[in-house]
Amino acid sequence: MSVVSIFHTGLIVLALLLTVGILVAGLVAMEEGGEVDERWSTKLMSARVGAQALVVVLLLLALWLGKT
Repeated sequence: MSVVSIFHTGLIVLALLLTVGILVAGLVAMEEGGEVDERWSTKLMSARVGAQALVVVLLLLALWLGKT
């Protein structure tokens, strides 16, 4: 494995962990309900979508670099 491959794998894993962390935080906020839910749920779920997009971009980049 090349250094670039290891670096991309690490970035993908970090982005996946970030996505899961944001998802869990959003679910906890929704479970709390009330003001916490109103303040954080939408923000956290929007952040989760952004983190998922990052994962997809990193995966596509890794696939593309693997073919070249």
